Amino acid sequence: MTQLTRRRFLTISAAIAVAPRMATASTWRGYALGGQAEITLRGPSDLTRVALKAATDTLRRGEALFSLYDPTSTLSQLNRTGHLRPPPPEFHTLLREANNVHTATNGLFDPTVQSLWQVPNADPSLIDWTRVQIAPDAITLGAGQAITLNGIAQGAITDMVTAALRDHGLTDCLVNMGEFAALGGPWTVGIADPLTDVVATRRLHNSAIATSSPLADLRGTAPHIHHPRGGAPLWSTVSVEAPSATRADAASTALTLTPLTDFASVKQALDLTRITAVDFDGNIRTV
Repeated sequence: MTQLTRRRFLTISAAIAVAPRMATASTWRGYALGGQAEITLRGPSDLTRVALKAATDTLRRGEALFSLYDPTSTLSQLNRTGHLRPPPPEFHTLLREANNVHTATNGLFDPTVQSLWQVPNADPSLIDWTRVQIAPDAITLGAGQAITLNGIAQGAITDMVTAALRDHGLTDCLVNMGEFAALGGPWTVGIADPLTDVVATRRLHNSAIATSSPLADLRGTAPHIHHPRGGAPLWSTVSVEAPSATRADAASTALTLTPLTDFASVKQALDLTRITAVDFDGNIRTV
């Protein structure tokens, strides 16, 4: 079976999501962080037109903050100089959330794995989130460190766009900026696995869902999710439902590396709604 990239997987899910409402739904399609993005909404055309402009402006602001591939982004500046003084408020907030997920997953969510992408045999001491100093007036990396927000930024931008739509009076929208968030609903989305195709559907109502599949986006022969301690992914796909796409995104990333026995404690610590995991034989576990 041809492997699905992570973005292609999400596009398939989006098609499932909007089909029941497409007769009256208005849909915008574009790109976010280099991948396909989609906003589907219902409402008067004059309202949706203004709201979509605000949403796309918000998307571009999120990319300017969190993109690893834009040399002018806030993230690129941090990696280049090792510090931000002061950081934009949204950037500080996101790193605080990354810290929460790092703690709850016993260090399995660790954005400092970016050092491994830059140098495959990087000094192990560089992979240590606790060396990153986070304060409202300054963010400082440890010497030689770099971070990636690819395991949380899609969720963050999804939440930012959703908030922009809500602020403009919309109450019935599905936002896919790499992860899904729903205003109103219910909206039905599919969970797909790169080895077994669509494995489940979920209904979202004022909630979010994020999915990670380590083998869906291979970098050569390596999974696109690095284990901070050198281990291998334990799950083919993990999908997380939560009140925010930011938290769902980060949790789904870390949970692909997490034993099933630890799922319940992570779920409780991060106030997740549901975890759906698919192993490499296609078996599904739900917590």
